[in-house]
Amino acid sequence: MPRAIDSHLFVLSAEVRPGRGYPHSIPALRGVESIAFGSAVTFFVGENGSGKSTLIEAIAVAAGFNLEGGSKNFQFETVQREEERPPLVKLIRAPRWPSDGYFLRAESFFNVATEIDRLGVTRGYGGVSLHEQSHGEAFMALLVTRLLGDGLYLFDEPEAALSPMRQLSMLARMHDLVKLGSQFIVATHSPIVMAYPGATIYHVGDDGLHTIVYEETEHYTVTRDFLNRPGRMLRELMK
Repeated sequence: MPRAIDSHLFVLSAEVRPGRGYPHSIPALRGVESIAFGSAVTFFVGENGSGKSTLIEAIAVAAGFNLEGGSKNFQFETVQREEERPPLVKLIRAPRWPSDGYFLRAESFFNVATEIDRLGVTRGYGGVSLHEQSHGEAFMALLVTRLLGDGLYLFDEPEAALSPMRQLSMLARMHDLVKLGSQFIVATHSPIVMAYPGATIYHVGDDGLHTIVYEETEHYTVTRDFLNRPGRMLRELMK
């Protein structure tokens, strides 16, 4: 079991509120009353459409972040929702609360970059508009320049913009921020990102929500098997 690092935790657990319809109806949440966060880094992993992004969004909104991403100072809305959904989770917080925080959604990072330009706060992101950088460069600028430590950081598929080498750089920066008292909750498909030592990994799927060992994740086993015998796997796939 991952070792709990109490001094790093701001969110101890997320209590799932009862309700009907989406998103309460996603299979991963059936029978789930509470999701515990016992490590400085927690991952949600699973197939596309499993509900991991929904969980990250719900936790982010419950923590006071804008649904489209950014810091708590960002309250813009580029896509108007037809109706307000009832809260999916209630957060159980530690006595202390972070001095920094950020919610990164890969799919709406463009909108966040536009809002940064509109507000004129590019100085906190390296002094250059994120739109003038590649997607990967912009994300690394945020990670290295904007995130200060002692923070609650929620990432939804951060690897979408990053090469394998940059994903390793991300792990190193995450570790620096953890040493500065930060907590990360991350939804990811990347076997590199989810390899962070001591992290808690939740598998999100049709069989519910449960912890899983890194080496038993499908992401790890499929990647390992492919790299060990790419020719054979490709021949099978292309029959």
